Amino acid sequence: MLGPAVLQTRVPGAFGVWNDGRMSAVTPPTERRVSARVGAISESATLAVDAKAKALKAAGRPVIGFGAGEPDFPTPDYIVEAAVEACKNPRFHRYTPAGGLPELKAAIAAKTLRDSGYEPEVSEILVTNGGKQAIYEAFAAILDPGDEVVVPAPYWTTYPESIRLAGGVPVEVVADETTGYRVSVEQLEAARTEKTKVVLFVSPSNPTGAVYSREDAEAIGRWALEHGLWVMTDEIYEHLVYGDAATRGGADRHSTSLPALLPELRDKCVVVNGVAKTYAMTGWRVGWIIGPKDVVKAATNLQSHATSNVSNVAQAAALAAVSGDLTAVDAMREAFDRRRRTIVRMLNEIDGVLCPEPEGAFYAYPSVKALVGKEIRGKRPQNTVELAALILEEAEVAVVPGEAFGTPGYLRLSYALGDEDLVEGVSRIQKLLAEARD
Repeated sequence: MLGPAVLQTRVPGAFGVWNDGRMSAVTPPTERRVSARVGAISESATLAVDAKAKALKAAGRPVIGFGAGEPDFPTPDYIVEAAVEACKNPRFHRYTPAGGLPELKAAIAAKTLRDSGYEPEVSEILVTNGGKQAIYEAFAAILDPGDEVVVPAPYWTTYPESIRLAGGVPVEVVADETTGYRVSVEQLEAARTEKTKVVLFVSPSNPTGAVYSREDAEAIGRWALEHGLWVMTDEIYEHLVYGDAATRGGADRHSTSLPALLPELRDKCVVVNGVAKTYAMTGWRVGWIIGPKDVVKAATNLQSHATSNVSNVAQAAALAAVSGDLTAVDAMREAFDRRRRTIVRMLNEIDGVLCPEPEGAFYAYPSVKALVGKEIRGKRPQNTVELAALILEEAEVAVVPGEAFGTPGYLRLSYALGDEDLVEGVSRIQKLLAEARD
C-alpha cells in the first residue's frame, strides 16, 4: 500500500530510509514540519490507484481502471434537477444548520424506516460531507486515546486511518476466502481485550462484497451487547445485494441492519450511510450518522468547527434522492449483478486465481497468492503491490493490491465500469497472467 516516508522521530543526526530506498538525514522532532499524528496517515490507496490510472489515460495510454469504487452511471436526472432549482433559491445561498437541513434529516429518518425497519428520531441524525467524514466524526465522538476498535479484515482503507486519527487503536480480525470473508463471533471474542470499546460491522463489505446472514449479524450484535461494546455499522452499500443474499434479511429487506434487528443495541450503535453508492452520487459528498443523541450532538459540535454545513445544493440533491423511489437504483443493481457474474467467471478462468462470488457492493476480491513469486515477462513480483504494478505496466489495467486492505495476496477489482471495458480489462489480465512460470 502506498504510504508516507518513515516518520522523522529519531535523534538528531540519525538516518532514515525513504520509501524508494534512499538514505536521508532525519529531521529532529523539534524541527518536524508535519505533526506525527497527521504525518502517519497513509494516502488513500484506492484513490491513488485511480489517480494514476487517469493520469496514464490522459497521457494517451489505453488504461482500464478497476480501482475506484465509483458507479459509472450518471446521477439520475430528477436529483440533478433538484440541485439546479436549489441553486436558484436564495435560502441556499446562506449558512444553514451545521447538522443538516431539517427537511433532509426528516427524509433520512423516513428512508431508514422504509429500507431497514429502523426508525431514528431527527435529533439522532447528522448530515456530513460524505461517508468518510461521518466515519471519522463518529469515531472521534466515541473514542478516547488508547481505546481499541475491532476491525474485520479485509477492510476499507479509511477505517483504520480514521480510528488512529481519532486516538483509537485498530485491532484486525482477518477472514479469508474460505469463510466468504466473513468473521465469526469466536474470532471477535479472541480479539477482545479490556481496552476494546467498539466493533466495526460492515455488510455488504468493501473490498470483498461479503454479506452477513441475518443470523450471523444478530449473533455479532448480541456478542457486542453481552460485553457492553459499541457497534459502528457502515450501511453505504445497503441496496447493492444480489442473489440469495438479497432475501436473507427478509423478503422486504435489502440488507440486515443491526439496530433494527436488535433494538436494545440502539443506545450503543452508530450507523453510517450516504447517497454516494446507491444513487451514483460519489462527487456530491453527502453522508450521515445515525446514533444516540449525545454522540450525534458531540459529532455535530465537531462538524460545526470543522466544516459547518454540508453544501446546501448537495443536500437538496440528496433530499430528492432519499425521498424518491428506488427505480433508478434497481436498474443500476441489475447492471452490477450482470457484471458481477461476468468478472467472477473470467477471473476464475485464470490459473492461480481464486475468486469467491461477492454477494454485495461492486467489488471482486480474488486471491492471487499462487501467482506471487512466479515469473511474468521477466519479473517475479514478491507481493501483490508488485503484481498490481506489473499488471498496470504490462496490461495497462489498474487494480488495487490487497495490502491496501490489510490482506496481502489479493487484488480488488471494482466492477462499477462499463461492460465492454470490464471484459476487455479482465481479458488483458488473463492474457498476461497466463504467462506466469515457476
